[in-house]
Amino acid sequence: MRSDRVKVGVQQAPARSMLRAVGVDDEGFRRPFVGVVNTFTDGMPCNFHLRDLAEELKVGLREAGLVPFEFGAPAISDGISMGTPGMRASLISREVIADSVEVVAHGYLYDGMVALVGCDKTIPGGAIGIIRSGVPGIVLYGGTIAPGRLGDRNLTIVSVFEAVGQFAAGKISQEELEAIERSAIPGAGACGGQYTANTMAMVLEALGLSPIGYNAIPAVVPEKRQATRSAAIILADAIRAGRTPRDFLTRQSFLNAIAAVAATGGSTNAVLHLLAIAREVGIPLSLDDFDEVSRKTPVIADLLPWGTYTAWELWEAGGTKLIFRRLLEAGLMDGNERTVTGRTLEEELDGVMERPGQRVVGSPSNPFKPHGGLVVLRGSLAPEGAVLKLAGTEVTRFRGPARVFDGEEAAMKAVLEKRIRPGDVVVIRYEGPKGAPGMPEMLSVTSAIVGEGLGPEVALITDGRFSGGTRGLMIGHVAPEAQVGGPIALVEEGDPIEIDVESRRIDLKVPLDELERRRRKWKPQPPKYTSGLFARYAALVSSATEGAVLRLDLA
Repeated sequence: MRSDRVKVGVQQAPARSMLRAVGVDDEGFRRPFVGVVNTFTDGMPCNFHLRDLAEELKVGLREAGLVPFEFGAPAISDGISMGTPGMRASLISREVIADSVEVVAHGYLYDGMVALVGCDKTIPGGAIGIIRSGVPGIVLYGGTIAPGRLGDRNLTIVSVFEAVGQFAAGKISQEELEAIERSAIPGAGACGGQYTANTMAMVLEALGLSPIGYNAIPAVVPEKRQATRSAAIILADAIRAGRTPRDFLTRQSFLNAIAAVAATGGSTNAVLHLLAIAREVGIPLSLDDFDEVSRKTPVIADLLPWGTYTAWELWEAGGTKLIFRRLLEAGLMDGNERTVTGRTLEEELDGVMERPGQRVVGSPSNPFKPHGGLVVLRGSLAPEGAVLKLAGTEVTRFRGPARVFDGEEAAMKAVLEKRIRPGDVVVIRYEGPKGAPGMPEMLSVTSAIVGEGLGPEVALITDGRFSGGTRGLMIGHVAPEAQVGGPIALVEEGDPIEIDVESRRIDLKVPLDELERRRRKWKPQPPKYTSGLFARYAALVSSATEGAVLRLDLA
């Protein structure tokens, strides 16, 4: 074991003495040491309950013959920071979390690692950190929140964002807006649709980094506590076998994960995060893989934001296991891929339970939509690619004049002041990985557009990204981004933009000589930060087409 260095030998007496002070006894020195990274915070509901889950986990780890050591990593609430400068911290926090896990794992030379995660970026951040640790490890997701209730309908946080637009359009009263706001979030757990957190939780099950079925269990049901204790047994077995994530993660694992995202109309953030995780294990993955898998994978789960049901109702229907089983039976996932248990994905799906009469999960032979939600567009406006979640809209062709905004705040102001008209193409730029920096999500403005009733009649294009709660003809991840001189930086008010989803095209219909004239005049915006974390991130971050990962050099 790696931690043998503090268990034997005269030279390690000081280390043993230090560990005795925190409760390790003679028997403990004979057992594997496990790091438990807890992204708990009482600053938001998504991770609010992780302190309690950590206690359950540590009990399970001790019962499994392991010695746990808990430490913290930050968690940024996307729902709270959305539409504010705080949103710049969200994607950046993925790197900080991964670094936090990595540095502690290597500093203490633990024999195994567990990451307790909740809100969006804690999930890929925890996964990347576990992989970098180089030891057996698992990622445990705190689970979805219960649906909010108002009258006879279920609510999620997106209901509140869209209600803002409805109020601005005069469709609901101040009292109705406040009633929605008070009812949408009933307690602990992550946002309740197939938004980024639940999408990435499903991804980690498909990859085998999380126990199959665990992540789908909601935050506040009793089963979560027992499942958390049981997860310790899985880690103990992986430590005894020396089974690390690099031993079972393969290119096919990632294709399986993409299929799960496509089949559930999941978040476009999965594109960024899967590219980043694949890079950590040296597995080639590109935007084209997402489009190729999505083309052949039908949508078989009727989930918010495009559909009807919440993640809680998916669990009641049969959970991720039911979705995986349907995809395996149709040959859309490969059941031979190994997981953290050492068993195959197909073996982990023995005994799948389906609630009689459930309507949440369909079948590939009778899907809700014939093709998956992830579409990659290229063209003169996005030579390196852009990403659309098609499951959120039925519009496949759109042409309109550009309404150009250098930042989300100006665009949001225009929407709320009703200056956006049917047929417009809203362009929000300088919100990319470098430009913002941090590639913030645009849920506030996209939800306001939908709330005002303009969803089917307005397109939005940005070098930023979208929340998993976004729906409509909303195209993000445009690359190259404006800050590095991508074509999106050259768009002027009124320029015609054409989108053709079937042809996978997004084009700025302006003559090349005119674009060249504009390019000669163009200058990047001054950096918003000149020191500290945000400045370092802006200097090192790569394109969204590479997962917005940090480069190892400046060449």
